[in-house]
This record gives sequence, structure tokens and C-alpha cells, in this order.
Amino acid sequence: MAEYQQENPNGQASAAAPAPVKMNVLAQFVRDMSFENILAQKGSTGEVQPDVQVQVNLDAKKRNVEHQFEVVIKLKVESKSKGTNDTLFILEMDYAGVFHIENVPEDQMHPFLLIECPRMLFPFARRIISDVTRDGGFPPLNLEMIDFVALYRNEIARRQQANASGEQKLDA
Repeated sequence: MAEYQQENPNGQASAAAPAPVKMNVLAQFVRDMSFENILAQKGSTGEVQPDVQVQVNLDAKKRNVEHQFEVVIKLKVESKSKGTNDTLFILEMDYAGVFHIENVPEDQMHPFLLIECPRMLFPFARRIISDVTRDGGFPPLNLEMIDFVALYRNEIARRQQANASGEQKLDA
């Protein structure tokens, strides 16, 4: 592929702009989902105040087709009663997307897959969780927006810390 140079207004030559990033969502789907209404199973009565905990994990992998990747948002939502700490419901869902991605530099592909792709998928996963909790006998749970940049940075910091502490253990 030939690279051309363009002259700036001040007379200096500059390299051509890189090709724009191309990203298409080819498919998105619920890979796995489980909802347990523990409150109904136990037959509890009375007013409860829920305390909802949400765990988010991300997974990404290259597919056999060139430029295709699969990204999965793994959500675990657990609701407990504030007063008794009894579990009200547990919802687990793996929501996946298949993406066609081009023109992302190799060193930027990992953060792209774990930040930009989940941003595209999250509104759909959020809607499903809202519907499932409503259909399960609870008020619809509308998850807060997830800061995937912060999630990515925290995971990188956690891995670096684990590697550093692992190296110290080996040296000792």
C-alpha cells in the first residue's frame, strides 16, 4: 500500500492520515442466562428493601475469520434484603457480540475490545436485565451506566499489582 505525503500550509511535508477505524456489529446475543427468584421460592412476605450488587467481567477473543472478534459482558446481579440479608434474586447473564474491526493498531486492540465493544453492547444487556427482573416479579432493574474505561484501568492495575507481588514471592 502506498503512503502519500501532503504539504502543510507552512510548506512542510506530512505523512498521510491513518485509515479510519472500521467497526461493525455483526451479531449480538444472550449466550447464557439464569434468573432465580429466591424470594418467591421461600414464600417470604412483607416489605423488603433490596440491596443490589452487580459484578461485571469482560472477555474478548479473536475469531477464526480475519478481523472478527467476540466480546462477552458477564454480569452477575444479586439482590439481598437490607434488613435480613436474605437473597431476593440472582441473575447471571453472558451477553456476547461479534464484531468486525479494521484499522485499529495492534497495541490498541486490547483496550478497544474491552472498552468500545462493551459500550456498544451494554444498552441491550441493560434492557434484557430490566425485562427479566420485571418478568420475574420485581420492579424493573435499570442498571447504572458502566464506566468501561475505569473498569479496564482497574483490571490492568490489578494485574500489574498481582505480577509485582508474584515476582516478590518468587524472589524471597
